Amino acid sequence: MHTRSIGTTMLVVAAVSIVAVLALYVRVGATADKIAVISTGGMTCENCAGTIRKALEREKGVAATEVDVAGGWVVVGFDSKMTRPDILADKVSATGFTAALHSLLSPEQFRQRTGRDIGNDRGASGCCGSKGGGCNASRQKS
Repeated sequence: MHTRSIGTTMLVVAAVSIVAVLALYVRVGATADKIAVISTGGMTCENCAGTIRKALEREKGVAATEVDVAGGWVVVGFDSKMTRPDILADKVSATGFTAALHSLLSPEQFRQRTGRDIGNDRGASGCCGSKGGGCNASRQKS
């Protein structure tokens, strides 16, 4: 019976070790406790929006990103313990577009103003469809 007890203990230790190692590789998603509304300039199509989305989603703490090309807005839900709104605006500027923080909202304020939660993107962002230059030709450097 002593051998069975040692085997069970070893099995439990091995299982706990595996779970602990796997836990180190799991990335926990950020939860938005603040929403930054950033006014932008120079976006002309969905490729522009994609460039901005990718840059913001690489930032630690970003939970959701919405880009409205036609309106010139970027809305970013983020964890305020992990990043700041000025850093998010700088990320947009670094992609080659003008960017200025317009407002900072709580998720509840965003819901009251829009009637929806962040991440349920209903923004318009059609493609410019231009030949040759595409988005890069019309970007405004900040």
